[in-house]
Amino acid sequence: MLPIYRLTALAALTLCAAAGATSLTARQDPKLGTILQNSAGMTLYLYTKDQPGISNCYDQCAVAWPPVLETTLPDLPANFPGKLSLVTRKDGSRQVAYNGWPLYGWVRDTKPGDTTGQGVGKVWYALNPGPTVKTAALPKLGNNLVAANGMTLYLFTKDTKDVSNCYDQCAVAWPPLLTAYTPTAAANLQSHLGTTTRKDGALQVTYDGQPLYFWVNDKKPGDATGQNVGKVWFVVKP
Repeated sequence: MLPIYRLTALAALTLCAAAGATSLTARQDPKLGTILQNSAGMTLYLYTKDQPGISNCYDQCAVAWPPVLETTLPDLPANFPGKLSLVTRKDGSRQVAYNGWPLYGWVRDTKPGDTTGQGVGKVWYALNPGPTVKTAALPKLGNNLVAANGMTLYLFTKDTKDVSNCYDQCAVAWPPLLTAYTPTAAANLQSHLGTTTRKDGALQVTYDGQPLYFWVNDKKPGDATGQNVGKVWFVVKP
């Protein structure tokens, strides 16, 4: 077991990593979809009590949720939608914002990949890009729905309208497409998109009421190996 002073030092280093982001990266989380993280792999969050361009997290809030501070604007990962900006905090420091929403780390995330801040107080959420749903041509299947990262999306015929019946091991194999936001898409798709609340409170994106999923065996954009699995999983035609 590490001595207490070493644990404290490690926690401080982790917080520094969470609070600074010389470059930002994207990661595909099996539960949360595509999320934004800093260069150390620490998850970034938004606070729904903020306003675009304005942080309302100070004092003890900012101790628990260190703002991502930078003097120059970092770059978004390739193909990550949206844009970054710098907003000025009360002390004059500059905080990185995504589509106007200030970004934060979380003191209880202690290692890369942790997402323990997701849903805290129902006001803190990991930062993802919507996620945007779009269409792409899949080999032998024509145009179908894919996520912002280009990965194929599927529907489950055992679901009912706005209700997912895929949990536990099913959801491990077929990760739901989750979002903390109203999902977005091109104008011809937007009216078809919605969300449904899963048993754990997470929001899953729907298309015409059908909950959307990834398939764990698809490894790259264009893969559609989940088509007709068990005769209950199918790609989604717009």
